[in-house]
Amino acid sequence: MISFARGIPAPECLPVDDLADCARVALERDGKTILSYGASSGYGPLREWLGARHDVDPARIFITNGSLQGFVFLAQRLAVGKRVLVERPTYDRPLKILRELGADVVGLHCDDEGLDPDALEAALEKGEKPAFVYLIPTFQNPSGRTLSEERRLRIVEIAREHEVLVLEDDPYGLVRFEGEALPSLFELSGGETAYSSSFSKTIAPGLRVGWFVLPEPLARELELAANGTYIGPVLLGQAAAHEFVSRGLFEPNLERVRELLGMRRDAMLTALDRELPEIRITRPEGGYFLWAELGGVDATELLARAEAAGVTFVKGTDFDGEPDTLRLAYSFVSVDEIAEGVSRLAAALAVPV
Repeated sequence: MISFARGIPAPECLPVDDLADCARVALERDGKTILSYGASSGYGPLREWLGARHDVDPARIFITNGSLQGFVFLAQRLAVGKRVLVERPTYDRPLKILRELGADVVGLHCDDEGLDPDALEAALEKGEKPAFVYLIPTFQNPSGRTLSEERRLRIVEIAREHEVLVLEDDPYGLVRFEGEALPSLFELSGGETAYSSSFSKTIAPGLRVGWFVLPEPLARELELAANGTYIGPVLLGQAAAHEFVSRGLFEPNLERVRELLGMRRDAMLTALDRELPEIRITRPEGGYFLWAELGGVDATELLARAEAAGVTFVKGTDFDGEPDTLRLAYSFVSVDEIAEGVSRLAAALAVPV
């Protein structure tokens, strides 16, 4: 089975030897701290590094066991039984978390430039004020789309006017293959919005190191929730990540990841243009995914045929997308597997229903 469903880095992206040495050095230098219980806000030196990177007081940095864990704490604190605005489609895990908490999840229209600001403004002008707005503006999961700078500015203005919290989820933004980086919503707002990211896509997901930049009172509230959930964070992973970035390994590793995944993005676009020129796809400048629109073909029915042919993907309805959409992840598979997998997908799509 060739999997276009796995949104994880290919094994060769993982800096195993460097991380092994970083973990060893961290243990030798600070083992009595990182092998014990620690502050629920995270490893102090890494909070300081992240605070400097985002130009904020480290007190606003809340490090979590993967950024999704932090989203759970935020949603439990703010969204239970409340209205939450999201892009449509959007990442399936937050959708599941919010719905399990009884939130009223409202999906907003997106196009090739990302979230439509008019849709956001209209949603804010009617109904209950939302607990927050959840956005993935750069190389969005699942679509691969990037919110244009003009729209970023307008969304920041709309959020300020309506005094609503925006959570910007940005795990993919640094994994850019081409084009110019855009300012984050956090930067454009002068730090008024909330921001989350992680090292899962830039170093290794197994570190389980994510972080949030929050208003300081909210950061303290989430730290209390973390303390009541797991007492202390995984300090070994956080200390290893800090050693990794302190050695100056982050940027060279990021360049290597960009090269490895950029080749895969290119291979998938080439294969789709060759095998399936009739379907509409996004052409992301970075990240892990692209989005396909099948022109009326039901993706659930296609998935069964595709898996019988030895290739799999995630259907768009899992992300609250239309029935004839699907997400293709190119990050995990090899270039050769991409070519073969797209060929199998084309054959499955050609089978009469």
